[in-house]
Amino acid sequence: MDNVCAVILAAGEGKRMKSKHPKVIHKLCGKPIIQHVVDSVTGAGISDIIVVIGHKAEEVKECVESDVDFALQEKQLGTGHAVMCASDLIKERNGNGTTLILYGDSPLIKSETLCSLISYHRNNGFHGTVLTTEYDDPAGYGRVIRDSRGNVERIVEQKDATDEEKKVRECNSGIYCFETEKLLDALKLIKNDNAQKEYYLTDVIGAMKGLGLTIGAYSISDSTETVGINSRIQLADAASIMRRNIVNKLMLDGVTIINPESVYIDKDVSIGMDTVIYPGAIIEGKTTIGEDCIIGPNTRIVDSIIEDGADINSSVILESSVKAKAKIGPFAYIRPQSVIGEGAKIGDFVEVKKSVIGNGTKASHLTYIGDAEVGKNVNFGCGTITVNYDGNTKYKTLIGDNVFIGCNTNLVAPVKVNDNSYIAAGSTITDEVPEGALAIARERQTNKEGWAKKRNLYRKNK
Repeated sequence: MDNVCAVILAAGEGKRMKSKHPKVIHKLCGKPIIQHVVDSVTGAGISDIIVVIGHKAEEVKECVESDVDFALQEKQLGTGHAVMCASDLIKERNGNGTTLILYGDSPLIKSETLCSLISYHRNNGFHGTVLTTEYDDPAGYGRVIRDSRGNVERIVEQKDATDEEKKVRECNSGIYCFETEKLLDALKLIKNDNAQKEYYLTDVIGAMKGLGLTIGAYSISDSTETVGINSRIQLADAASIMRRNIVNKLMLDGVTIINPESVYIDKDVSIGMDTVIYPGAIIEGKTTIGEDCIIGPNTRIVDSIIEDGADINSSVILESSVKAKAKIGPFAYIRPQSVIGEGAKIGDFVEVKKSVIGNGTKASHLTYIGDAEVGKNVNFGCGTITVNYDGNTKYKTLIGDNVFIGCNTNLVAPVKVNDNSYIAAGSTITDEVPEGALAIARERQTNKEGWAKKRNLYRKNK
């Protein structure tokens, strides 16, 4: 959007969060609260963004992924003062344009709403516009008092409102749109002559009215968009609203979610049509899931790519890739930097760590595959272990195509097993297995007759 600068106020401590960290960096559906606000602003086509920081400023800086400018509010002396701290940057970047102001703890505001607010502000020629909404119970919110023409006369805080004003249900969201030049003029006029000795942004409205300027109000019907977060209870409430919005969008896009209330899906997750999500699924980060997949109950997937037709059942997949039509689980654990090949099967109680598993390979149960490169159509017998760590260094196991590995085999890395070879059950392999060979690495069985009886260990059935 042309000639618009956004100012996001994120300098406060957030004492009611009862945290060592700034309120706005707490996570909500996979990303910090402040990042949701930044994303909404950029989604509205605004690239010129100033974030006002103060309390533990470096922590806030570190969690903002987008390209923004920062203004420092060293002492938190109110919301008006926060904008004053950014005024030089605002003037430099957007002196003759429009300034959008919003709070860093209101992550549910939609890009479409911000676009509509700015368009309404400009189309009606207002000098300032307040985003408002109605609450069934407006207690605690600043009431928006309109004049006879429907424009904003003033904003009255709850503690200062008369009995008649308290009946007003239209409330201030804390999101504003101003003509930049008029905003900077009004900021010079506001005072801190109040009990808290703070400069309030709401006083800018009164200052503008005193200058004979026109203030409009743009009202939205969905009050959840304006929800602010001041406590962990409100954080949970906001997460509930956002999760519902996420699953609703996915279902509208063709994803089947069997019990929407039971799944946790982060904001940046992408899921293809005709995929089915079962109860208890947790899908986090920037995970991408293709079409026609089954994400079974109590599955957790983080920052991973799941291709079309994969079937994941009651398993954990972290920062890995699962190719088309692979089957995972139940109770499998895919650790970071792993690739599970097309049509492969990783079964129950199998752990894969930093390994590439070829197409069609099967590890059906009770197996550990770590630091390995495995070819296609390999069969891992139950109890196979790649022994990748000697207490000091991790070593690699290389397994070719069409290899059959018998049950209870130890592959002591570094070691290579070539194509089309076989390993007998119970073997401990320490040397390279040639192509097409059968490797047997176990001592021949010896029976010591009478051994238990001689040592008085013999037990007769009673």
